[in-house]
Amino acid sequence: MLVEVWSDFVCPWCYIAGSRLRRALAEYERADEVEVEWRSFLLDPTHRRGVRKGVHEMLTEKTGASLDDVRAMTDRVRGLAAEEGLVYDVERAVVVNTVDAHRLYHLAKAHGVADQVHRRLMRAHFAEGELLDDIDTLVRLGAEAGVPEEEARRALTGDDHARDVKLDVRQARVYGIGGVPFFVLDRTYAVSGAQPVEVLLSALRTAHTAGDAAADAPAG
Repeated sequence: MLVEVWSDFVCPWCYIAGSRLRRALAEYERADEVEVEWRSFLLDPTHRRGVRKGVHEMLTEKTGASLDDVRAMTDRVRGLAAEEGLVYDVERAVVVNTVDAHRLYHLAKAHGVADQVHRRLMRAHFAEGELLDDIDTLVRLGAEAGVPEEEARRALTGDDHARDVKLDVRQARVYGIGGVPFFVLDRTYAVSGAQPVEVLLSALRTAHTAGDAAADAPAG
């Protein structure tokens, strides 16, 4: 079964959802039959390259809420991340244009380290305050997760995998995805948001059961 997850590297709910999906798969009796593929999504497609903003600054501008309200919001998300064993250092995290980070992820697929790169970039942004629009930083983080440095630098200084990112974003529009995380199971069942482990586990079982039924149905 294919599980596609649309997400962005600066989306805290995607950070949490990744952990919950891994926990659901750890409990799932047929996890060895599941392939997870992360898909690119731009949380803010209007965010210009080179523009870097702190999380609180970005949220106050985007929502119009007061700084106190925004801090209360991020404190809640930080607490939920902590429950998953994740570090979310809101004061250090910097929101940037993530197109190049997504391009690195697509390159990582060719090296069989896509999941490792996805997790490394998430941790780098949320826990370490790394700048995910900086080429040197991306090359280093990619190398830590198994992408050859020279190849990563060559790809990121050019336009390699830009089309792959655009295709993912286009498919998200076809599905009507307006926010992430968004799960699509076997291109048939959808789950929106950072749902609890139990919800994801139920969705996995439902999709597998439906897939088995379709496979056993007589032809014609």
